[in-house]
Amino acid sequence: MKRLLSALLAAAVLSAPLPAFAQTAEPAPAETPAAETPAVEAPGPGEAPASSTGVNTVSGEQEGEAHAAAEEEHATPHYPLRKPEHMDWSFAGPFGKWDLGQLQRGMQVYREVCSSCHSLNLVAFRNLEALGYSDAQVRALAAEYQIQDGPDANGEMFERPGIPSDHFPAPFPNPEAAAASNGGAHPPDFSLIAKARAVERGFPTFVFDIFTQYAEGGPDYIHALLTGYGEEPPAGLELQPGTHYNPYFIASSALAMAQPISDGQVTYGDGSPETVEQYSRDVSAFLMWAAEPHLVERKALGFVVMIFLVVFAGMLYAVKRRVWAKIPH
Repeated sequence: MKRLLSALLAAAVLSAPLPAFAQTAEPAPAETPAAETPAVEAPGPGEAPASSTGVNTVSGEQEGEAHAAAEEEHATPHYPLRKPEHMDWSFAGPFGKWDLGQLQRGMQVYREVCSSCHSLNLVAFRNLEALGYSDAQVRALAAEYQIQDGPDANGEMFERPGIPSDHFPAPFPNPEAAAASNGGAHPPDFSLIAKARAVERGFPTFVFDIFTQYAEGGPDYIHALLTGYGEEPPAGLELQPGTHYNPYFIASSALAMAQPISDGQVTYGDGSPETVEQYSRDVSAFLMWAAEPHLVERKALGFVVMIFLVVFAGMLYAVKRRVWAKIPH
């Protein structure tokens, strides 16, 4: 009964007339003189009504095309504009191996070209023994660098020749100095660049990568970036002053770094081609080693583990069959 009374009361409130202050009528619009009223002719049979402004209306299809063209003009482009080519690396696949000659050439390219701007903070000189260098060669190479150390007994910093336990020194004392010397752009550290930079391969390619153990996205990208200079930007693309067009750059259509290397810039002692293509391959492989020096050992261990799991699963199945063989099911 209480619910019925509440419903009736609510219906009465909703159907009640509005109060007087809410019923104020709006003033009627002033009549337009007949001379100022535009004459609108009635449409003939099968004709569309004319617009009140006298302008022909645009069809829905034309409006859709214009809207799509405007969206395409102002759409955010997807970078990189061109995806890197899938290269053939000696360390690719589950049975890949490091090419020590290539790694040594890549380190030479880094030292003679890249080290003037990019640091390698996480790589120590003693790690270079994995590239085939002897202890004496590593000590001689480390001694070529001046390492800041200290403080001494007087509380002052000093410089000394490098030793194998030292890391590659940075070309600038701090990131601010690096940015000031490179037009405001801080050159990234190269220690993990081959693992930090890679282009998404999309579906279903990344599914196949699980079985092929594809991990060369970083070297592919670095090689493509170093060899992607020299092309003319497409029509309509405006570049910021001081930038250089590169369709493989992962963050924009242009970057502040000019083409860093050219043919014949680095002299190889083993007779390898001294071209931008070869330089790019070698330094990309070296940076992959710097980012993951135990890549080959990890793959070999993973292969052994997979074999062990397969054999172990077979043994478990055989034991299960033997234990439950005489028990009726």
